[in-house]
Amino acid sequence: MKTIAASVLGVIVGAVLATAVVRSQSSPPNHQVTQAEFDRWKSELSNWGRWGKDDQKGTLNLITPAKRKQAAALVREGFAVSLARDADTEKAVDNNSPYEQVMNSVGAAASADRLSVSFHGYAHTHLDALGHHFLNGKMYNGFAASEYVTMQGGAGKGAIINVKNGIFTRGILMDMPRLKGVPYLEPGTPVYVEDLEAWEKQAGIRVSPGDAVFIRTGRWERRAKLGPWNVGQQSAGLDASVLPWLKKRDVALLGSESALSVTPIPAGSHITNPDDYLPVHNFVLVALGMNLIDDCELGPVAEAAAARKRWEFLVTAAPLPIVKGTGSPINPTALF
Repeated sequence: MKTIAASVLGVIVGAVLATAVVRSQSSPPNHQVTQAEFDRWKSELSNWGRWGKDDQKGTLNLITPAKRKQAAALVREGFAVSLARDADTEKAVDNNSPYEQVMNSVGAAASADRLSVSFHGYAHTHLDALGHHFLNGKMYNGFAASEYVTMQGGAGKGAIINVKNGIFTRGILMDMPRLKGVPYLEPGTPVYVEDLEAWEKQAGIRVSPGDAVFIRTGRWERRAKLGPWNVGQQSAGLDASVLPWLKKRDVALLGSESALSVTPIPAGSHITNPDDYLPVHNFVLVALGMNLIDDCELGPVAEAAAARKRWEFLVTAAPLPIVKGTGSPINPTALF
């Protein structure tokens, strides 16, 4: 009798455990991020002091000589493709500060012009310096913004001049529309860790320390079809829940087709601090010390990568050597 009872109990326990396993496997991941959790990450995931208390290069330190050699070996054909948009001179809802080009002279033997641009924002491909954003009054590595970034003196710390020697590393394209079988992601679509890892599996690659990762959302294909929209208010991009993954993988540089973060912040996440209005963008600049390339155009490199079934390449980029600049227009190039 005891043996029968024990057997019955074992069957019941086994069924309960099996049901629990199925439920855990089918339960959707929790993407909710509270302000308290986000603030805790600012300390737990921080790179402040990792490369010394005076460091101003941040995660670019992860691009070692060995990494550059690895990246150089990816060039097999010598085929190059730009990751930048053409300079946009037309004002629109997503470009309130167009490039200005003024011809200064046109002579018999030469011509000259002058360019002017306010490059931060959602229109022009540019590299953000680490002095571009602050959290609680401090920039990367704990430098006080009030002391080192002023209207009169510019960026005395975290300036773009720290990237003067350029970027030369392994680039990885993460093509989210291709992953999901659509021409573009709709504005407001969040990209989660499971999306990034699903792409790794599909593409047969893995993000490793020192890589430059480019997140394609299909923004410019959607714009070409439907026209411009207010990207600052609604844009596909990375969800705040990806931040521990980015730190774990030791990504050196991120590029995207807007300002990296999904906007607006998805319902369920409770990030309310005004400093965190672009959670991923602002966090990686300050806490991780990661330069960003905003407003890339990744359609051409996606076509080149798909034609070769190769989603990794050498990427090179160099900003204008502005001594106290908060960033620079930039033209990154992928070489296959």
